[in-house]
Amino acid sequence: MICWINPFTGLAGDMLLAALIDAGAPLDRVRASIAATGLTGWDLTADRVTDHGLTATSVHVRVTDPHTERRAAEVIALASRAAPDPVAALAVGALTAVAEAEGRLHGADPGTVHLHELGGHDTLVDVVGTAAALHALGVTDVVSAPLPLGPGRIDAAHGVLPCPAPATLALLAGAVVTGTDLPGETVTPTAAALLHATRARYGPPPPMSLGRTGYGAGTRRLPDRPNVTAVTLGEAAHAGDQDVVVLETNLDDVTGEVLGHTISRALAAGALDAWATPAVMKKGRPAQILHVLTTPEHEQALRHLVLAETGTLGVRRLTATRTVLPRRFETVDVDGHPVRIKHGPHRAKPEHDDLVAAANRLGLPLREVADRALRIGGQPEQPQSKEADGD
Repeated sequence: MICWINPFTGLAGDMLLAALIDAGAPLDRVRASIAATGLTGWDLTADRVTDHGLTATSVHVRVTDPHTERRAAEVIALASRAAPDPVAALAVGALTAVAEAEGRLHGADPGTVHLHELGGHDTLVDVVGTAAALHALGVTDVVSAPLPLGPGRIDAAHGVLPCPAPATLALLAGAVVTGTDLPGETVTPTAAALLHATRARYGPPPPMSLGRTGYGAGTRRLPDRPNVTAVTLGEAAHAGDQDVVVLETNLDDVTGEVLGHTISRALAAGALDAWATPAVMKKGRPAQILHVLTTPEHEQALRHLVLAETGTLGVRRLTATRTVLPRRFETVDVDGHPVRIKHGPHRAKPEHDDLVAAANRLGLPLREVADRALRIGGQPEQPQSKEADGD
């Protein structure tokens, strides 16, 4: 599932969470994920509001615990207990990015950084809640329109700071931004950290079949426009033939760790696929051929990534056409644990990360959880191979 974010007047963590709930993320599952962290003294509600004629969802965090400031390590430890595991991983990634950015800015160890504005209940609820909402909706790809950044200043614990806040700018490295006439903070550090952790791409909506659109309202009232963020969900339009580019390079002087890291980074940067094949080069040297499959619009960025990560002196470019079939996603409940299933014309396959999280929490074999998910999704169980049967 693709989630395209349109930050019309900016983006804050609570606005993104509200928009995802407006688009259909179940509030009870969001609350359950937050409750699993062990955080106490909070309550999350969602209300319908109208701003300049546009109806949207607004979320509110009511806090009875006065503990509003925490060290980064404490906040990250709470987030690591969120459920299910993919939600915890995304939340920890976002909060770790905040800690590292603050550490660089203040010349301190990230784990010991004292989070002032970002150390309270609101931040943890927004981050874990947004991660839970994305997971519940089956979102696997986040794309955002350019982020509007405006002038002005903000009052922080360390004094008056310019807008955008230094932490926000650090977290938005690589993001696409644009100017706006709105003064003040239009993108918050929490929102920037969530975009960073989801490895969001930037640009217009990708080809997709449109689903629901949700609107999340901010707390600031603007004189001439609704202060909302919109998220649109959709399935990738993959049916038919597609022109693609294959980038290749021969590598005989990089470690397996570097090769694996490059493949992971290429996939996170928008590659359709990335893999390596063994080869024998001149003088009998063993090597690997790195292959990166991409669409033409991502070709340049991925070429630069391969060159920078591997240190290779050249990259080949091959053009090809691939035929792709339509697919759709659904999320099923396996004994209280969400599992996403990808359906194609000829088979269905549960998402591996969700299976691992459910299997670990249920104490069941991975195959049994997969079979349960497929039965709930109305699909036959996957046949076992002879090797699996022990023949």
